[in-house]
Amino acid sequence: MDRLTTEQRSERMSCVRGKDTKPEMLVRRLVHGQGYRYRLHARDIPGCPDIVFSKRKKAIFVHGCYWRRHRGCPLARMPKSRIAFWESKLNGNRERDILNLQRLTEMGWECLVVWECELKDKKALQDRTMVFLEGNGAVA
Repeated sequence: MDRLTTEQRSERMSCVRGKDTKPEMLVRRLVHGQGYRYRLHARDIPGCPDIVFSKRKKAIFVHGCYWRRHRGCPLARMPKSRIAFWESKLNGNRERDILNLQRLTEMGWECLVVWECELKDKKALQDRTMVFLEGNGAVA
């Protein structure tokens, strides 16, 4: 049972942002600090990647573990109310992400998915983004 009224829940959910989230901003600052320049939220590319390097044909997606169903992550827990609704919605997000990654790969793009829980180790994230941006081959 939800402790909030419908209006309170609606107001709270309207505060959940899809762009310029804290995890995304952290990755953007890190990549910019490495000397890379990029486009944001390119709507003309499948999946509207968070960070796009057009000349390199590389894209970075910054995924929240909860909203994108990061398997095995404690942050990807299932809500306790309206389970059928949330299971359908969250699994749909995951399936759409997989399809978008496949479409980008077919178009010759390389993609990197950075999960919210991976942001704790900034050195590992910095190394991973550097390998992705300088290397040849996709890193998922």
